[in-house]
Amino acid sequence: MNSRKILIIGGVAAGMKTACRLRRLDANAEITVIDRTKNISYGACPLPYYIEGLYEDLMEVRKTPVGVLRDEAFFANVKGFTTLTRNEATAIDRDAKTVTIRSLDDDCVQTLNYDTLVMATGNTPIVPPVPGHDLDGVLPLKTMEHAQQLDTLADTAKNAVVVGGGLIGLEVAEALTKRGINVTLLEMKDQVMATALDFSSAAIVHRELRKNGVNLRLAEPLLRIEGQNRVEKVITDQGEYPADMVIMAIGVRPVTNLAKDAGIELGATGAIAVDDQMRTNDPAIFAVGDCVESIDQLTGKPVYVPLGSTANKHGRVAANVIAGQADRFPGILGSLVVKVFDLNVARTGLSAEDARLNGYDSVSLIATSPDIAHLYPGNKPIIIKLIADRQSRKLLGAQIVGPGVVDKRLDVVATAVTMGATVDQLAQFDLCYAPPFANAMDALIQAANAMRNKLDGLADSMSPCEAVDLVNSGEPVILLDVRSPAEHDEIRIPGATLLPLGALRKRLDELPKDQLIIPFCKLSLRGFEAQIILQQAGFTNVRYMEGGVLAWPYEFE
Repeated sequence: MNSRKILIIGGVAAGMKTACRLRRLDANAEITVIDRTKNISYGACPLPYYIEGLYEDLMEVRKTPVGVLRDEAFFANVKGFTTLTRNEATAIDRDAKTVTIRSLDDDCVQTLNYDTLVMATGNTPIVPPVPGHDLDGVLPLKTMEHAQQLDTLADTAKNAVVVGGGLIGLEVAEALTKRGINVTLLEMKDQVMATALDFSSAAIVHRELRKNGVNLRLAEPLLRIEGQNRVEKVITDQGEYPADMVIMAIGVRPVTNLAKDAGIELGATGAIAVDDQMRTNDPAIFAVGDCVESIDQLTGKPVYVPLGSTANKHGRVAANVIAGQADRFPGILGSLVVKVFDLNVARTGLSAEDARLNGYDSVSLIATSPDIAHLYPGNKPIIIKLIADRQSRKLLGAQIVGPGVVDKRLDVVATAVTMGATVDQLAQFDLCYAPPFANAMDALIQAANAMRNKLDGLADSMSPCEAVDLVNSGEPVILLDVRSPAEHDEIRIPGATLLPLGALRKRLDELPKDQLIIPFCKLSLRGFEAQIILQQAGFTNVRYMEGGVLAWPYEFE
């Protein structure tokens, strides 16, 4: 009996995951991986940290945890399949079940047969065709070669411009700043991470960037890049900025030309359309990784969110199905986390705006807490924004920002959303507790209980952004600061009135009952207490400000 011939086009994350898993399941299959580059099976996500200088050997991104280089010999000897590097797939003949490849070293062309084909062609950086985009010193960050070039440029650069406020843009801005380079970050939208975060969360990231010296320019599109052969400055619609290097980080697009030419269907996002077993419209052809679209688990709509974690899951599912194992890929929630200087930023599921656009009657709640017991050394605040459906009370998503530990809380929410949990169920999760790791009521459970209070009508609240909108509208509003005088002297919200919580009951007659009162404190636990005191005293128009001073996304006095 002849062994099955399985060709895989693409040898980075998804392609190699597919090949390795297939070999474990099928000892006899003839597996061949084709990749146009020499640097196969590397992790692109650590590249910004190489530029920052956190590790010296760029080849670390291609090594196993014990230091073995994942090259052609490794995959042949350890994994048992063939890898053809520096070979480009140029055409697929679906009727003949062949792939034509061309050697990039000697232009030799050959045709390979397949029984099953897996496309893992990945993505490519978007470089806008503005004047000067092809000058020396203008680069994206996608490959190991890009990282090496940017690292070399950073050795002598004084000024850098990063174009784009997504994950790569934020990470590179930090890396270059820590190299002592003056960094300008251009974002054409009015916030960073515009597809991932609500403005209230993004605004906290803005403050962190500026605090660390990044010249953050929002709602400022790039017009052109100027220089004599080499980049010298960047021109926008609002000014010009000196630049010894420019990093294009406005996003990526799936590489689909090979699939499109072969009649493989593309989806609504422009990426390859696949079913939940990673099959394309041709049952003999699978597609995985950054070249395919996924399904949003909450909306059921196709989305394009390329991440290494998703790519590896794609590869495993495809390999299982090809080998005859029952498996399916259920879709994604868009879970991600990024470090921005001393701030940790994570999100999953739907934002408040996306929930509304998809027909949910969404409710959001911001809660601030220390990540571990407040008395334990090293505790740091985290700001949790939960989004839920009002009627079903099911969780729809979360955004968590702060210098404390955010990822483990975000992972709990992602699990809860995946399983269809309600806010009430989240509040009763049996999470671990000890002072070095959490509060007795974990920050996430506190946030869930605050959301329950809001849903049950036991607490009326608003976000800091909503409070500012009301103030700016001219409506009579009292921002009531119920912190201590010492806290007030340290940091102040503009226009707020100080009335410490301990004195509130005795000074109620100083507050008008015909105006909206918005009490707040550092975390807004005291703000909630102030609301209860005021309501019990007959004040009917009171809404505490969620998240308190630590969640305030604007400038302080």
